[in-house]
Formats: sequence, structure tokens, C-alpha cells
Amino acid sequence: MNFTVGFKPLLGDAHNMDNLEKQLICPICLEMFSKPVVILPCQHNLCRKCANDVFQASNPLWQSRGSTTVSSGGRFRCPSCRHEVVLDRHGVYGLQRNLLVENIIDIYKQESSRPLHSKAEQHLMCEEHEDEKINIYCLSCEVPTCSLCKVFGAHKDCEVAPLPTIYKRQKSELSDGIAMLVAGNDRVQAVITQMEEVCQTIEDNSRRQKQLLNQRFETLCAVLEERKGELLQALAREQEEKLQRVRGLIRQYGDHLEVSSKLVESAIQSMEEPQMALYLQQAKELINKVGAMSKVELAGRPEPGYESMEQFSVSVEHVAEMLRTIDFQPGEGAEEETA
Repeated sequence: MNFTVGFKPLLGDAHNMDNLEKQLICPICLEMFSKPVVILPCQHNLCRKCANDVFQASNPLWQSRGSTTVSSGGRFRCPSCRHEVVLDRHGVYGLQRNLLVENIIDIYKQESSRPLHSKAEQHLMCEEHEDEKINIYCLSCEVPTCSLCKVFGAHKDCEVAPLPTIYKRQKSELSDGIAMLVAGNDRVQAVITQMEEVCQTIEDNSRRQKQLLNQRFETLCAVLEERKGELLQALAREQEEKLQRVRGLIRQYGDHLEVSSKLVESAIQSMEEPQMALYLQQAKELINKVGAMSKVELAGRPEPGYESMEQFSVSVEHVAEMLRTIDFQPGEGAEEETA
């Protein structure tokens, strides 16, 4: 069905009134705000009825006003900016009324009722019957049409209904659809919020487990360092004992060598004595001393291999292999924290 649009001439400030009317349209029902008008924390306005529809759709378990059960409030999102609106137990009835907007609506309606200041009227006109306004709706063809089309025209055999009736019905359906869509968006946003919380929890848990892992490996390193210190001390003690024994033998042999060397020197000097009588007076004693010195038994030398320290070798291959098997044990960290 084709139709044309006819306009009455613009009168006075009709353009400004149009602009004002656009600012007074509820984003839910797409009609001018109906009082009472409530203002949200984000400074956007809604009809209280529309706000309640959106709120009820987002909080199906919330008790309606007048119920004997005390509710803890609820929340929904502004359909204009998606800002989250948190309500107390009074629900949308706890929101502040925007008296300024209500007063503007009253003034607008008064001004709109004046002929000199009425906004430009527009009517859809039937193309087949140029003087007829579109005033009915063809339910069979699902298009607006005029009365003459129903009586004489293409829609004479169709089922029709008054245009305002279908207009209100479809506006109501669209409003309900918007409310459901807004509620669905709120549920999607709630899921997104939950998943963001899951991400934060994953980061927190990972950070905590990293700290525990570092602490346990630091403890393991401390045990290794402690054991290394104990083994080094045992090695140092054995080294000191062996060195003391060998150095004691060196001093003993050195003293013997010094005494023996002095005795040899004295014996050589005595042999150089030219007078036989003087020589014989000292010879007997020197012979006895040399004989006694040659018979002195010194302490035994260190046995072969005494200098070896191979007994202090450490095998760490099996320990290293065991360390390489360290792995995560699911549930173990949680049990230890609980304990």
C-alpha cells in the first residue's frame, strides 16, 4: 500500500517544540514521559512505570510494592548509558522524582494545545484516495490503510482494526521487547562481570602459588646449603688431622737430622786431629755417640695413599635425578594451607 505525506504549514516556533518533544521521550516506551518521572543516578529520566518494568524484568524474584515480605533491593542498568542503578528495598519507588521534567511536560502540553503554537501536524494520506487519511490497519495484509480502501478498494475483503488500537498494541509489544532486551543485556553483563571476577581470582591464585613454590624451593636450597656446609666441615677436620700428623713427623725427622749433622761435623773435626794421644781421648766417646745415633729408630712414615682424600667424594647423580622428578601435586597445596 503506497501513501503520501501531507503537512500543514509550520506555525510560530513549531521547530523548537519538536526539538523539545524529542528530549521528553522515554527511551523505554518511546512516548512522552508519563508522570511520575524518576531521575536515575546517571541523570537520565524514565517513566516510573517503565523503570519498574525494567527493574522487575531484571529482578524477577524481587517482591512488588505492597508485599508483606521485606526485600533487600535490587539493580538494573540504565537503558541509555548502561550505568548500573542500585536500588534499596523500596525499589523504583525509592528513586527521586524529577519535578523539573514534569513541569516542563505540563508547559509543553499547554503550549501544544494553543493553535498559534501547535507543532506541525502530519498525516499519512492514502495515495488511492488522496483526501482520505490513513485511519485503519489491515490485519490480513499487515499495512495501514484508509476507510475507503476497506469499503471499495483493495482491502474490502480483509480484516481490519482501528489504527490507534494496533498502534498501542505494537508500541506495547515493542516496549515489552525493549524491557526484555534490557533485562537480557543485564544478565549478559552479569555473566561478563562473573567471568572478569574469575579472571581476577585466577590471577590471585596463581600469584599465591608462585609465592609458595618459591618458598619451597628456597627451603630445599637451604637444606642443600646446610648439608654442604656439614660435609665441608668434615673434610676440613680430616685435612687438619692429616696435616698435623705429617707436620709432626717432619719436625721429628728434622730434629734428628740436625743432631745427626752436628755429630757428623764433630766426628770429622776429631778425625782431623794430628796428635794421636789427643785424638784417642775423644774418639771413644764419639764412636759411642755415632753408634747410638745410627741405632735411633724414628717414627714410621705415613702409609702409602695417606695423602688421598678420595673417601670424601660425594655422589649426587641420584639426588639430581630425584630433584628432576619434582612436579605439582593437585590438592596438596590446599590441604597444607587448611592444616
